[in-house]
Amino acid sequence: MYFDLFTNQPTMALGVTFIFALCVGSFLNVVIHRVPRMMELEWEREIAEAQDKECEQPIYNLSVPASHCPGCGHKIRWYENIPLLSYLFLRGRCSQCKNGISIRYPLVELSTALIATYGVHHYGFNEIGLSFAVLTFILVSLVMIDFDHQLLPDNLTLPLLWIGLLVNSYSVFTTLHLAVFGAVAGYLSLWLVYQGFKLATGKEGMGYGDFKLLAALGAWAGIDQLPVIIFLSALIAAALGILMMALGRHTREQPMPFGPFLAMAGWVAILWGDQIMGAYHQFLQV
Repeated sequence: MYFDLFTNQPTMALGVTFIFALCVGSFLNVVIHRVPRMMELEWEREIAEAQDKECEQPIYNLSVPASHCPGCGHKIRWYENIPLLSYLFLRGRCSQCKNGISIRYPLVELSTALIATYGVHHYGFNEIGLSFAVLTFILVSLVMIDFDHQLLPDNLTLPLLWIGLLVNSYSVFTTLHLAVFGAVAGYLSLWLVYQGFKLATGKEGMGYGDFKLLAALGAWAGIDQLPVIIFLSALIAAALGILMMALGRHTREQPMPFGPFLAMAGWVAILWGDQIMGAYHQFLQV
């Protein structure tokens, strides 16, 4: 009932979604950059407290300090922070020192807008579509942070899990029953793989953040979609790993974050998991 304005105007609905998601993508760049540093500062404080030492730190969170150029310290003005447009207008350079601005920032904004808008196009401009957009926003943050730091922060994975259970308490993507068992089975499945690998090799094959992310995806998609998520994530990871080794950009000894592949597979499974399972069963019957 809150979305009646756009019921008969799908183009307007998708346009609004795209612009809003662009702005969220700009904020996600801040999250991706600052959350790992915020965690480092928290760890430093905890270590100092354990050693009865003072630990003076500047205020650092998602809003302080204001966005600035890492090269010259120039404070980014509001009109220099308009998603996509400012980057194009500034030609990818700081307005003061002319140092290059990474193209990754507009790419994150554009990617976030495109995939969130597609989700709304798939489900409609309604509670389901907007719930899926929220899932997309958090997954984008987790993918980029894990690529950068091989880290899946609890302050993103755990809220993702609870939001999934809350959303499915209204049976949006699956029933609450399947969502709860999906969360439990998602965590335990990778935990058992981790323990088995550690027992066999004496090494840790993945981090606990991966367990929590799969638990969160299980809460969103339900236990019946976990096989799809696990299979797709392993397939994508193996294919990309082989390709990168063939190109000489990765070695067998280098660790590869698994979280991004889980996130991609979970996104796909929520959208098309039933169709994938249906195609698989048809293939078995051939």
